[in-house]
Amino acid sequence: MNFKIPESVLVVIYTSELEVLLIERADKPGFWQSVTGSKDSQDEAWSVTAQREVLEETGIDASLFDLRDWQISNIYEIYPVWRHRYAPGVTQNTEHVFGLCVPREIAVTLAPREHLRYQWLPHREAADLCFSASNAEAILQLPVLK
Repeated sequence: MNFKIPESVLVVIYTSELEVLLIERADKPGFWQSVTGSKDSQDEAWSVTAQREVLEETGIDASLFDLRDWQISNIYEIYPVWRHRYAPGVTQNTEHVFGLCVPREIAVTLAPREHLRYQWLPHREAADLCFSASNAEAILQLPVLK
């Protein structure tokens, strides 16, 4: 079995008006988040992981826009419901945060096996809706980091 690497990206997709794109998880309806995803290999660059995950989850080609490494990393406990995806004994994940500014009218195409719906929200409302504390905190940093 191929286990997930406990190193991932969080990509906050937003507009110049600070509206944030949130997507609802298919495996946990009601759980809203920004784009997230694990590295495919230990040596995969963070920016490559971020671009790949944005394309897979939203259909947006991040290479066409301003993808910024916010130089923030979070270490968090992996929810027990998802620990089976990782090697035995792995309980923590390191998440690296990026921001991606896109036009509001951009087309969003969700990966139906991963996400059910999407919505654009003002950044404070988006932060309130996120189930992940690190995701909410990243969104609240948006006015400073954009």
